[in-house]
Amino acid sequence: MADLFSSIIIKNKTIKNRIVLPPVVRFGWSDSKGFVSEKHIKHYGLIAKNGPGLIIIEALAIKKNGRLSPDQLGIWSDEYIEGIRKITEACHKYGAIVTAQIHHAGLKTHSSVSNMALAPSDYYKDGRKVARTLTIKEIEDIQEAFVMAVDRVIKAGVDGIEIHGAHGFLISQFMSPVVNKRDDDYGGDIDNRARFSVEIIKKIKNIIGNKDLILGYRMGGNEPTIQDGIKIAKVLENAGIDLLHVSSGIEGDTLPEPPEGFDYNWIVYSGTEIKKNISIPLIAVNGIRTPDQARYLIKNNMSDFAAVGKGLLCDPDWTEKARGTNEVKECLECKECDWFDEPEKCPRYRKLLRSA
Repeated sequence: MADLFSSIIIKNKTIKNRIVLPPVVRFGWSDSKGFVSEKHIKHYGLIAKNGPGLIIIEALAIKKNGRLSPDQLGIWSDEYIEGIRKITEACHKYGAIVTAQIHHAGLKTHSSVSNMALAPSDYYKDGRKVARTLTIKEIEDIQEAFVMAVDRVIKAGVDGIEIHGAHGFLISQFMSPVVNKRDDDYGGDIDNRARFSVEIIKKIKNIIGNKDLILGYRMGGNEPTIQDGIKIAKVLENAGIDLLHVSSGIEGDTLPEPPEGFDYNWIVYSGTEIKKNISIPLIAVNGIRTPDQARYLIKNNMSDFAAVGKGLLCDPDWTEKARGTNEVKECLECKECDWFDEPEKCPRYRKLLRSA
């Protein structure tokens, strides 16, 4: 029976424990050019020293005009390889396995980087058109950009890739019938809505070849229902994904409802239900703060990994405390979270910085 500190091998990569730093985007540490800063390198090194087995580098934009924010880290040019390499090396120093998340915001593209966002279908908000339908040529161009991004992060020395297909970003938009209203091969039933992703996966696998690189995918467990999420997970497994990371997608009329007595939120519940229907490893995420919460999921085969974002940010000794019985220092749930604006002011994260 696995526990929180059991190692696991994926694609000949030994991950030393089941604790994951999810891809927490650090706004404000880069600039309009999207280069890795010294703050990024120090941050990831500190987290790796903290002891998680798997670290997922925050969303790297595959297209300059597809960024979530004007200061999002980039991977649309070879110029970005060196910065990602420095993050990877800082994590490898402490024995962490590192994957890089690659991303396109789609209709959530920031207005300062594109006058008109691109999406599977025209999209309107408050009666105003905010995104237009992608042409087939543009779809192919974006798919190629994902492939080139993978080639670059491989050159940066990462152990794997995570395709960002959750949180209502471009790939999630294709998956969701709430947004995807296409009537061609990329719209309609689940197989068609998944075509954009599956083609990207196949193209990426072609360049990975025989390399021992983990191909991960962050998906929405509700796209828009958990039943859809299960079907999508099976499609992704069949396409060759090695590791699924189940988060949230585009919401429909209702959200998945955990059964009475389930001590986690609906996002974790979605992951545990998907876990029952696939054979590849799965990461559960969202609201997992304490070692007991993480340990229970692994011990009871409800997940293969526990992503512990705020836990690792708030307590530099989280992993070590998880080996014993000491209580971790949890997020203070401040009314206004400093982490997303000025993390150096976060009363918990300051202690992580002082631990350097």
